[in-house]
Amino acid sequence: MELHRGELVPCYEMPARVDHILAAIARAGWAVEAPREYDDAVFTSVHDADYLAFLRGAYDAWRAEGRDGFMLPGAFPARGLRRDRVPTGLHARLGYYAFDAGSPIVAGTWQAARAAAHCALTAADLVAAGERSTYALCRPPGHHAGRGMLGGYCFLNNAALAAQRLRDAGMARIAVLDVDYHHGNGTQEIFWDRDDVLFVSIHGDPNTEYPFFLGHADERGAGAGEGYNHNFPLPRGTDWAGYAAALETALGHVVDYAPQALVVSLGVDIFEGDPISQFRLGAADFTRLGAHIAALELPTVLVQEGGYAVAEIGDNVASVLAAFA
Repeated sequence: MELHRGELVPCYEMPARVDHILAAIARAGWAVEAPREYDDAVFTSVHDADYLAFLRGAYDAWRAEGRDGFMLPGAFPARGLRRDRVPTGLHARLGYYAFDAGSPIVAGTWQAARAAAHCALTAADLVAAGERSTYALCRPPGHHAGRGMLGGYCFLNNAALAAQRLRDAGMARIAVLDVDYHHGNGTQEIFWDRDDVLFVSIHGDPNTEYPFFLGHADERGAGAGEGYNHNFPLPRGTDWAGYAAALETALGHVVDYAPQALVVSLGVDIFEGDPISQFRLGAADFTRLGAHIAALELPTVLVQEGGYAVAEIGDNVASVLAAFA
C-alpha cells in the first residue's frame, strides 16, 4: 500500500508493468538479455554509503522487530527539525531517508532495486562499448532517488548510475533527458553542481504535481553546475502540441551541450490514460517522441521510469523504442 494524495491505496507501481513491456518487446521481435552483475560498491558513485547501508538492511531490521508487510515512514525532518544527525531507531531512520509515504519497503525491495540498477549499468556499459542505443527495463524506477533519500517508488537512481557509468568509461560530457510526467528531483540533486552531466526535464508543474518541491524553471544548478540544469514544467492537460514545443527547446539544450552520450529517463506516464498523471499525449505521440530523440543521433541509454496505465505501458514504450530499433 502507498499513501497517495491523502488516501492509502494499492501501489500503482506493480510487477505487471514489466510483464506488459516484455510482451510488447517480444511482439516487436527485439532481443532481450539479462543484466550483468555488479558489486554494490558501484552504487556509491551516486549514493551516500550510509543510505545504501540503510536500504540494504532495513527490511531485515523490520522483521527483527517482529513486523511483516510493508514499511512506510510516519515522520520526516521538515523545517525546524534537525537534519544533521542520523537517528539510531529504525522508524526514525526510515523517515530520515524517505521524502514521502508512497514508497513502501517490503521483502525484496533491496534485491529489486539492485537488479534494476544492474539493468541500467549494463545498458550503459553496452553503449560505452559501441552500441548505438540500449534500453534498460528497470523496475522499480529511479529518478526520484537522491544521493541519500528514497521516494516516488525510487530507491536507487538508475539513470544517474548510467550517466556516471558513461562518465567513468571516459566520456567527457553526458546529457540526461527526463521525459517522465514527474520531475526527476533525485537526478537533479545528484548532478546539481556539476558541468559534466547536463540535466533537462519536461514534467508536470510542481505547484500541483509530485514531487511538488523541485522542478521549477528557475532551478539552474549551482557552482560549476550553474546553467547545466533546465526544467520545463507544463500545466495539467498539456497535449502533444504543447509538449512538442517544450521538447524542441529541451533538445536544443542537449544539442548545444554536445554530449558524447544521452541517457533518457523514459517515463510513459505522460500518456492520457495514466491514472496518476495529467498530460494528454495519445498513443501515437510516443512514436513522435521517440523519433525526435533518436534524431539527435547520439549514443543513447533509455532507462525505464514511470508509466502506470498498465495495459498500455508496453505498447507506449515499444513505440518510443521503435525509433531506435
